[in-house]
Amino acid sequence: TGAARCVADVAIDGDRITEVGKHVGKAKREIDATGRLVTPGFVDIHTHYDGQATWDPLISPSCWHGVTTIVMGNCGVGFAPVKADAHEKLISLMEGVEDIPGTALAEGLKWNWESFPEYLEALDSMKRAVDIGAQFPHSPLRTYVMGDRGETQQDPTDAEVARMVELVTEGIKAGALGFTTSRTLNHRTSKGESIPSYHAGNKEVDAIVAQMGRMNKGVFGLVSDFRHPVEETDWLKRLARESGRRVWFLLTQVDNVPEKYKQMLELCRSAEGPAITAQVAGRPISLLLGWESSLHPFIAHQTYRNLASLPVAERIAKLGTPEVRAQLLAEDVDVSRLPYTARSVVSNFAKLFPMGDPPNYEPGPDESIAGIAARSGKSPYEVIYDTMMSQAGKGLLFYPLFNYSYGDFESIREMILDDHAIVGLGDGGAHCGVICDASIPTFMLSHWTRDRRRGETLPLELIVRKQTLDTARMYDLHDRGVLAPGMKADLNVIDYERLNIRPPRMVHDLPAQGRRLVQEAVGYDATVVSGQVTFEHGESTGALPGRLIRGVN
Repeated sequence: TGAARCVADVAIDGDRITEVGKHVGKAKREIDATGRLVTPGFVDIHTHYDGQATWDPLISPSCWHGVTTIVMGNCGVGFAPVKADAHEKLISLMEGVEDIPGTALAEGLKWNWESFPEYLEALDSMKRAVDIGAQFPHSPLRTYVMGDRGETQQDPTDAEVARMVELVTEGIKAGALGFTTSRTLNHRTSKGESIPSYHAGNKEVDAIVAQMGRMNKGVFGLVSDFRHPVEETDWLKRLARESGRRVWFLLTQVDNVPEKYKQMLELCRSAEGPAITAQVAGRPISLLLGWESSLHPFIAHQTYRNLASLPVAERIAKLGTPEVRAQLLAEDVDVSRLPYTARSVVSNFAKLFPMGDPPNYEPGPDESIAGIAARSGKSPYEVIYDTMMSQAGKGLLFYPLFNYSYGDFESIREMILDDHAIVGLGDGGAHCGVICDASIPTFMLSHWTRDRRRGETLPLELIVRKQTLDTARMYDLHDRGVLAPGMKADLNVIDYERLNIRPPRMVHDLPAQGRRLVQEAVGYDATVVSGQVTFEHGESTGALPGRLIRGVN
């Protein structure tokens, strides 16, 4: 709630909290939380476990970070509704937008659904370590109703709009928590094509959100480049005002317009009627660069390209030889063949940093590759090579893509503190080869309330509220997010002084031995979901009390 912390016992009976206070009596099992921080379970509202949730009962890495509820179906992408001949299209969509290996999705997805309600039934048939909620994604909907035309700039017919509204209505009645769409050119299929929702005009979205208003259910979420911020936010305000539904959009600081986020927050504040909300991240959205990543500074070097198809262990062994090192460092490289963003990432040495242990996501300029090279007398590529070859070839660099235009967290702090902002953007389950931000719930506590050195910290009570009560209420999940009698018994017991995140690492545990970046935490004594201890000291207990959330709670 944001209230001051206090010393108390928490009594649980079944899946509910029954009492919070002193001397609540004896129990069949007691967890000694003396000197520990006890918080509600974290509610992560921006994940992409839409595929992983059909095969992974733990929902890692989120389950390692005190998360007890996740919301997926973000950015307008997902796997339902879908016709049998469109499976590959949705795999390409998710592989391109969210960097989830297509081979893993092809092997892992059972496709025992067509409609969105059938997809929810498939999810509901599994037990999990966390509760999950799903939103209805726009791109699969457009493909389902319009076929190939949905991938073009053609407008849907009135009948097709009516069909979209009908399908979303069915989905929300079955338990979808909302509807999401994407209008950013950054979201592309694995073939490099813009995604179906990018081509959609306001007509179909207006009709869908209006129906959500008539049902008095669901949240609308948008990803956009906001090339016309005033016009687009006016549209969002109108949707919120006319439907009475909550509306959110993703907000980050972008280097080429580093002050634009301020304008977007001001536009949120000027909304009449129901507020529109900016969903923000608690740290920079960072690309992680290593030999196994989707991108790294040697990816355009011909010497590396000659080795790229080798198995990982063999590739790293060859990269570690003096001969290959010398060839890589002597080679003139042409990065012009790389996409623009990749081109800037691999050559901007002042914004490229080694990933330490524990990771430092707010480094100063002297800690950059450029800074280290200047002090050591080495070339930037020498520093990069040595960093990537550290830890037996598992060393990582990180490049803060968003939210680090001025080289510190002051812009992030401003966004977090804004009354019209909500914390999300962890992207758990996505960007497997280059981003790993599902640890943000832990980072919010360890960095923002305790460890920050390059600026002011934030109150612990505020940060806990920001990722429990606030995120739960955003989706009308009124049964969780607070430690109080009658509330769902989702909570964490945290060794606050010891709490920290570990460096990210690459594992190959997806279906078809697909790779993904994961990041563990230390300091969680216990995580409890629905009254059952699911994790103790970072290890699964085997308990799987998590269920599918169907609509308002």
